[in-house]
Amino acid sequence: MTAKVVVTGIGVATPNGLGVDDYWAATRVGRNAIGRVTRFDPEQYPSKLAGEIREFVAEDHLPSRLIPQTDRMTRLALVAADCAFTDAGVRPGDIPEFDMGVVTASTSGGFEFGQNELKKLWSQGSQYVSAYQSFAWFYAVNSGQISIRNGMRGPSGVVVSDQAGGLDAIAQARRQIRKGSKLIFSGGFDASICPWGWVAQIAGGRMTTSEDADRAYLPFDANASGYVPGEGGALLILEDAEAARGRGAENVYGEIAGYGATIDPKPGSGREPGLRRAIEAALADAGLAPGDIDVVFADAAGTPELDRIEAEAISAVFGPGRVPVTAPKTMTGRLYSGAAPVDVVAAFLSMREGLIPPTTNVELSPAYDIDLVTGAARTANVRAALVLARGQGGFNSAVVVRAAD
Repeated sequence: MTAKVVVTGIGVATPNGLGVDDYWAATRVGRNAIGRVTRFDPEQYPSKLAGEIREFVAEDHLPSRLIPQTDRMTRLALVAADCAFTDAGVRPGDIPEFDMGVVTASTSGGFEFGQNELKKLWSQGSQYVSAYQSFAWFYAVNSGQISIRNGMRGPSGVVVSDQAGGLDAIAQARRQIRKGSKLIFSGGFDASICPWGWVAQIAGGRMTTSEDADRAYLPFDANASGYVPGEGGALLILEDAEAARGRGAENVYGEIAGYGATIDPKPGSGREPGLRRAIEAALADAGLAPGDIDVVFADAAGTPELDRIEAEAISAVFGPGRVPVTAPKTMTGRLYSGAAPVDVVAAFLSMREGLIPPTTNVELSPAYDIDLVTGAARTANVRAALVLARGQGGFNSAVVVRAAD
């Protein structure tokens, strides 16, 4: 029998909350954290809104020696890792160092690091090679810093599949647990609200230019015009269920029950996008039927074409309007590789409270046959949830999470 893999600890940092309690207190009531960019002057750019974590001061949480060695993304992840250890009731020395590992995801968080390195290197005439080397090194540093700081010498890696990466990392962590690791940190963080990162995101062509913070990011709305970026993410501690029970774990959020991933076909091929197949694969992996899913946490791209593809995939699997759908990321902006892990956290907290958080500020377009939870949270008995994520380049990922026994 395949081992059950459960989540026993969570560290989360989002624009509307630092820590599990703050995040959920804001999310369950629909508190919007999107506003005008403050980390640099956005006036010269067409997009001016973001979800920023305004209360975070790294010096309040980390040793001073780490500050010059890290960027904002890594600092957020290090603090989240500390919180997850505390939440799980585990200290780094409690488990042999080779039995603990880290598998995270990254999308755009390296831009701030790369920008700072280029400032240092520009006068040396080697900026192109150095910039490439900086990014190659950065993708490893986030997991590496967590591993080094906590004495974790087990499996380690970084998944790069754009905004689907957070779910892909969690799936890879589950594989490592099933191979024999005792504890794996997984999830994703991103923070690239800096000039270089901003230009790169604008070049993707999917960011909104709206300056109305309450009507800017509107997935499944007739007025959808793109997404608002944000910073933050979540780290989860995954353990084998029997091992967690054996060490006396008191805080089990639930199980990572199923996973599926696909790649979209070549544009113009006429073939169906791959999201529906990813959903079906995740359900099959979990051993669940569509009727067993109590809520879907949508990717919620915020552009009409991508919203249509997602709504059609959900309706094809579950039936039109047959399952509640929500996208609490409308309160924070899209957190890139951190977005889906935060949705996994929200799914577990929905199970704990019996409450589906709302998709804020959105008026569902009649073009979409989905039951979108808007306006206010909805009470529900949530035992199983589906989390969806998509990345540029055709990545589709789906994870099923289930309440703990």
